[in-house]
Amino acid sequence: MNRFQLLKSIQKKIINQLVICNIGLPSQELYKINDKENYFYMLGSMGLASSIGLGLAISQDNPVISIDGDGSILMNMNTLATIANRAPNNYTLLILDNGSYGSTGDQKTFTSELTSLKDVAIGAGCKNVIECNAEDTAKKLEQACADKNKFYVIISKIKPGNVDVEPIPLNPISIRDRFRKFIGLVSYL
Repeated sequence: MNRFQLLKSIQKKIINQLVICNIGLPSQELYKINDKENYFYMLGSMGLASSIGLGLAISQDNPVISIDGDGSILMNMNTLATIANRAPNNYTLLILDNGSYGSTGDQKTFTSELTSLKDVAIGAGCKNVIECNAEDTAKKLEQACADKNKFYVIISKIKPGNVDVEPIPLNPISIRDRFRKFIGLVSYL
């Protein structure tokens, strides 16, 4: 199962959560599968989807899921330490680990070699870390979202590869404004 197939498989599990999605092809694929106003698509800022999701979860009570990639997490590994020490129970980080930088041509990341994001997350202090294969991800995500007493880091091992998708036809301002409207924030700009 590749990233596109995985994102399709979790659609019935991410209905009411606020979703922050990693830059590039993950956001484009999620948009193509099922665009929703509770989805915030990252169009820049590689490595920050997990941090932005964490800030959002801290700032309000709605459940938040950050969908991030192994390349982005490797670029901002300190996010795992911050999540371990500050994440509220309404936060889930879903890492799609395809062992490559999918948006830039599938160059291999170190997770395709010796680096284990599960071990890194545990070493950073995260307590509820699940590593699973792609086929089990939807079930693990559903279980994590149902547990209101813990935050979770889920690492889903998927196959590399991209599907041909068009760029998101929304600009960053419109993505921001519709997301803010969805969560009830007034735009001051």
